[in-house]
Amino acid sequence: MTRQEKSQVIESLTAQLTDSTIIYLADISGLDAGTTTNLRRACFKAGIKIAVVKNTLLAKAMESADKDFGNLSDTLKGNTSLMFSETGNGPAKVIKEFRKKSEKPLLKGAYIEEAIYIGDDQLDNLVNIKSKEEVIGDIIALLQSPAQNVISALKSGGNTIAGIVKTLSERQE
Repeated sequence: MTRQEKSQVIESLTAQLTDSTIIYLADISGLDAGTTTNLRRACFKAGIKIAVVKNTLLAKAMESADKDFGNLSDTLKGNTSLMFSETGNGPAKVIKEFRKKSEKPLLKGAYIEEAIYIGDDQLDNLVNIKSKEEVIGDIIALLQSPAQNVISALKSGGNTIAGIVKTLSERQE
């Protein structure tokens, strides 16, 4: 790879790192071609972009990006695959599901909305992260809950009063 090609790759990686708020680093070394293809398909279905990158080029792109990746660059040893996603827990779910059949991929680290997670032991924490849509849904459900309680109380009270009035009117006859 020529120096010009390397600089183009670094520029492209820097742009992707700058534009993305959810970045996962994984180790997929040791996977055969068929298993790697299955992983790529699983990522595609989940809306995740996956690419294998050279560690030195990724390290330079991380330095050039206007984000603080903290200790994430320390994980750049061995084979590294980059995963970009729109949902915070998407890649973690794909990795966890895929590991039911295979030992890999291993999570090296993740950058999610300025939070940094390092190590494969963080996978369960990342799976449990709620997406923006899920959090909004939870908030709406919490806001609707008191109103629904009041409405159901009024409805049930109305039925009770109607029942009492009907019973009293039948007694007087």
